[in-house]
Order: sequence, then structure tokens, then C-alpha cells
Amino acid sequence: MEGVKAMNRDIITQDAAMAFADHHLHIPDRFVRADEVPAAGEVVESSELPVVDMARLLDPEHREEEIAWLGSACRSWGFFQLINHGVDQAVIQKMKENTVQFFELPLEDKNTVAVRPGGIEGFGHHFRSSAGKLDWAENLIVQTQPFQQRNLDFWPSNPPTFRDSIDKYTVEMSNLTMRLLRFMASDLGVEQEPLLAAFRGKRQSTALHHYPPCRHPEKVIGIAPHSDSFGLTLLLQVDDTPGLQVSNGGRWHPVRPLPGAFIINIGETLEVLTNGLYRSVFHRVVVDTERDRVTVVVFQDVCIDGVLKPLPELGEPLYHAIGKLEYFKGHTTEVVGQGERFIDTLKK
Repeated sequence: MEGVKAMNRDIITQDAAMAFADHHLHIPDRFVRADEVPAAGEVVESSELPVVDMARLLDPEHREEEIAWLGSACRSWGFFQLINHGVDQAVIQKMKENTVQFFELPLEDKNTVAVRPGGIEGFGHHFRSSAGKLDWAENLIVQTQPFQQRNLDFWPSNPPTFRDSIDKYTVEMSNLTMRLLRFMASDLGVEQEPLLAAFRGKRQSTALHHYPPCRHPEKVIGIAPHSDSFGLTLLLQVDDTPGLQVSNGGRWHPVRPLPGAFIINIGETLEVLTNGLYRSVFHRVVVDTERDRVTVVVFQDVCIDGVLKPLPELGEPLYHAIGKLEYFKGHTTEVVGQGERFIDTLKK
């Protein structure tokens, strides 16, 4: 969801910052993508994402029914909203506050952690189309786990509590992921440990997105359609501005975030791990004419001994095994070409 599909990274320039700050200004040409923005007729206005209740998952009386509902959401939508998740509200609130404070800083302050040539981490434009067009967004991406691979050069020290907020928040997301996986294992009919082990100790990345308002939303894209390259994505909506849309049944379905909920989606690598039982679907972000939209997105990676392949417990594999590095190269090509998903080429 709002996934990391980085390929060509750019430092945010003053003209872009000025256009973001005043949505009545001229839109710089490198953001204009009117020919890529689908017509409004392709959007369904009345659908709702499945809502999964963690309290029911934890309640022996309702657990079986809610696990089945969780599995149905992962199979049919690849997305769901999670309520009563049990994550520390103080940690969530501090993360929200610090994220907003960071994006409100002057450009020169944000560029102290700017993305570097050839890198992924840092602040800047991380997403560019094959035609060289940029998404209407500014982003901060940092690797948050394993701990020993953190590069604090890209972790903002302004606001002063931000690093601590990121640390505490991402630990909470790791714990929430493990809780969810236990129930997914029950739905899949596999032992918990093989599924947990495939996620344990793997890379976790965190992306903060700011989508400024735009007076001509039909000309720009917040994030172009894509599927996430990781295992599980957990999105925190900082405000109530809509924008995320999910592809299902050949139509785009706007997501109306529930207060206090996380939006969870299946990534491509979890689709492979589950032998195609769970779906990773295309999604995109459109921008609002008047309101900013800010999100915090955590990506949990998954593999088995450095290889992407289905869990052996799920029977005859429907996908060819592939090394993680080779997979990521293929996924990047998929995004650049705006074609079919790379994992579909791995199907037997």
C-alpha cells in the first residue's frame, strides 16, 4: 500500500516545495501526468474494505469466525482495516505528531536527510514513471530493522523526539505483525512457526508520505498504481483525508479510513509464500483539492533462507523459487514498465 517502488530518486527542489506549499501555483511540468490519471468512471463510490477486529480474534468465543473473515479478506481483497488492534495509543499519537511536524519544516531542514544518488533511504521524491514524471508527494524512507542495519544519518533529529518515536512505533508494528501472522497461519492451515520464521529478523522499512493538495487533481498522481514488493504492509492514516484506492474486480475502490484503524495489505512476497492463497493487488493514491494527506507506512519483508518461495506445508508449489535480490530487480522492472506483476512470471 503506498508501497516502496523506488527506482530513480530525486532531492526535492525549491520549485516543487513552492508548488506543494501553495496549490494555486502553476504545476511544474514534471508532475503533470494527465494522460496517466484514469477517468472518474472507473471508480466505485459505495464499496467498503473488510474490517477485521483483533478483539474478536483474541476472544475464544469469536476467534474461529473472525479468522475465517480475516482469511476471506486476504483472499478476496488483499486489504483490510484492523480495529481494536491493541497498539499503544500514546506511541501512535506521538508518531503522528512528529510526522506532521517533520513535513512542516522548511525544505532546507528536511533536506538534511535527503536521499543520496543511488540510494533509497532519506527524504525526497522516490517514485518516478518510465517517462520521467514524478508523483505528487514528498517522502521519507528509513530502514528500521534489523537494528544493526539502521543508518541514523537518514533519521531526522528534528523534531527532537522523532527518532525515539520511529523506534517505538516500529517495534509496535513488528509485534502487531507477529500477532496477525499467528491468526493467518490458522486460516492457512499451517503451523505458526514456519510462517513466523519467514518474517522474523527480516527487513522492515518505514515510509512517511505527504501528499499536498492540488487544484488540478486530474493532472497529478499521489502514487501511481502498483503492488507492494514486501510481505505485509501496515498503514497508519495521520489525518482523515481520503486518497488510497484499491483495485478489485476491474474497478478502483476508494478507502474510507476508520478512526483508530490500521489499513493492512498483502504484499507480493506473502502472496508467493502462501502459494497464491492470499492476494497482492494494485492500489494507488489520488490527491485532494484542498487538504493535505499524511500517512505512516511500515513494510515487513519475508523470505525463506534468502529465497522467495511458497511454504512447503502448502502443497505443490505454484511459483518457481527465486533469490530475493533477483526478485527485487524484477519487481523494479515491473514498476518501470507499468506492466503486469513480476510474480506472475514466476507461476508454473
